[in-house]
Amino acid sequence: MKLILASNSPRRRQLLTDLGLHYETRLVEVDEDFPPHLRRAEVAEYLAAHKAAAYIPTLAPDEVVLTADTIVCLDDDVLNKPADVDEATAMLTRLQGRAHEVFTGVCLRCGDGREVVFSDQTTVHFRALSAAEISHYIETAKPFDKAGAYGAQDWIGMVGVTRLEGSYFNVMGLPVHRVWAELEKLIGPPFAWNGAAGTRARLT
Repeated sequence: MKLILASNSPRRRQLLTDLGLHYETRLVEVDEDFPPHLRRAEVAEYLAAHKAAAYIPTLAPDEVVLTADTIVCLDDDVLNKPADVDEATAMLTRLQGRAHEVFTGVCLRCGDGREVVFSDQTTVHFRALSAAEISHYIETAKPFDKAGAYGAQDWIGMVGVTRLEGSYFNVMGLPVHRVWAELEKLIGPPFAWNGAAGTRARLT
């Protein structure tokens, strides 16, 4: 099977690379609207499956596409990617000093029609942040491509995140432990060790 990553996120690319997986990046424009009645994890899973559906005509029988969507939720409010400095400032002002949830929905869709959709949740605790700290982060990191206007791997994560409950990598944009397990169930071991030869056969 050939793995297709349907994302332009450098963080997701790096995580798959660090897993030791061979993959191809393929991009299709997909809108990210979702039905208003959906809540929290439902939103992330819906968006991941919605993205995967757009790739069905492009998939060969021996290909599996991975789509993902990460959302930040403060109570039941979904904080998407900020449009500008004012929106980023408003989001971080709401998040500071509180705990919130990060959900990443993932869809694995095979060219032969098999599909699995799942999500993972991480609770992120922020200490109180000053207006100057928030302004500094937005000015230097320009986090306009990040849900909730922040990246846990960025400066603001180092100085502001006090505790995580769940997967750190999920907050980065991909729950790699779940991806690995679901790939194994769907198409077999992502790679198998050959102890005698000292080599490994990777998913290609």
